[in-house]
Amino acid sequence: MKKVIKILGLVLGGVVLLLAGFCGYVAAVGVPTYDPPSVPKINVAVTPERVARGEVIAQIQCMACHADKDNRLTGKHMDDVPPMFGTIYTKNITQDKEKGIGNWTDGELLYFLRTGIRKDGSYAFVMPQYPNLADEDLMAVVAWLKSDRFPVQASKREPQSSELSFVSTLLTHTMIKPLPYPPSFIAKPDTNDLVALGKYTADAFGDCYACHSGDLIKQDKVQTEKTEGYYGGGIELVGEKGQKIITPNLTFDEQTGIARRYTKAQFIQAVKGGVRPDGSILRYPMAPKMALSDREVGAIYEYLKTVPKINNDIAKKTAELQLAQK
Repeated sequence: MKKVIKILGLVLGGVVLLLAGFCGYVAAVGVPTYDPPSVPKINVAVTPERVARGEVIAQIQCMACHADKDNRLTGKHMDDVPPMFGTIYTKNITQDKEKGIGNWTDGELLYFLRTGIRKDGSYAFVMPQYPNLADEDLMAVVAWLKSDRFPVQASKREPQSSELSFVSTLLTHTMIKPLPYPPSFIAKPDTNDLVALGKYTADAFGDCYACHSGDLIKQDKVQTEKTEGYYGGGIELVGEKGQKIITPNLTFDEQTGIARRYTKAQFIQAVKGGVRPDGSILRYPMAPKMALSDREVGAIYEYLKTVPKINNDIAKKTAELQLAQK
């Protein structure tokens, strides 16, 4: 028996040493870098139609994270990121050639938006990637970034550098990795198919599942429906005044989801106008998505009806959290 215990102790000691060594390596190396990518050679035509479409997408994706107090995309502090991930600041993505993306080619931008890998091989793991966004919509974003719109005009202003926690750095060596560049063309969904349009708008376009699922880390960015707790809510984010906010359950569970609380018209009003059926205002970090059409938001509602129901009583958890925060 003593021999067995001794062997187990040696094994356990070896595992501890290996873990300590790995953690030391992670702390020394930081966020991993990759070989500079082989980017597609493409020139995106900046047309009025593309700029207008890109602006719609940017209002939902780019502006919320990168717009400063003057509404220019010079980067800012991400107030809603939980402290466990560190202090996160977004980058300057204006057309400035030194501080921004003015020297990036269209292909480099497309590759970065798909994978999270910059042209020098560095990895922007905090930046959402868009593996399922249609090629035309992704090119529309690039056209908007290269356009004459005010938010993207060159500025040398930039925020301070992010201070990543060890947790964030560790995740980039284990669970959070760059996405592969799609091997084939991605088309827009059939707009006559409301469920397909809804899934595309919510997942590929709006990234809604990222906040309204069960875990910030255990997410499948390519096959989004495989994300843990898909649309069941429960992620803790940071509110406008630093308070914790739990994301709602958007499945159609009859007891804890949105089935009883929202009609389709009320859902559209909440998403676009930020007003719940009872007249209360949706709180930050949820912002009104006024750039979306009623049809697009209505399609999200139709898609959510098809998502597997999850019984997750967010109202109860929120009440318990608010009581604990007092």
